[in-house]
Amino acid sequence: MPLTVTPKIEIQDWEITESFVRASGPGGQNVNKVSSAVELRFEAERSPNLPGPVKARLRRLAGRRWTKEGAVVLQVSEERSQARNREIARERLAELVRAATVVPKRRVKTKVSLNQKRKRVEAKRQRSTVKALRGPVDPG
Repeated sequence: MPLTVTPKIEIQDWEITESFVRASGPGGQNVNKVSSAVELRFEAERSPNLPGPVKARLRRLAGRRWTKEGAVVLQVSEERSQARNREIARERLAELVRAATVVPKRRVKTKVSLNQKRKRVEAKRQRSTVKALRGPVDPG
């Protein structure tokens, strides 16, 4: 069943690989027997459903989770249940891709007005005179 991220972006099952490993943490003796942690691998670079700019933003957002082969690897071992960990991993992947679809706003360069520059210099000048008057008093 494909993972719907946005109305336009849908991740197919063949793009996602899930492997289950043993998790550390609570679980008693069960933790030694059951592979409940999930390692989800999404082949982002090869995905035909992601536009180029989204892939570039996803690479930056994924950080260390991005591999040399161009895949995003997510590891989840929060719950004791394998199915719940799998759900969490898929939700996180969807959130990550959704965040990559947001186009950042362009920064508009602004200039400090001449009046503001003049006010700053005037304030500095006043402060300078106040400090200059604090010197030692001449007894004469």
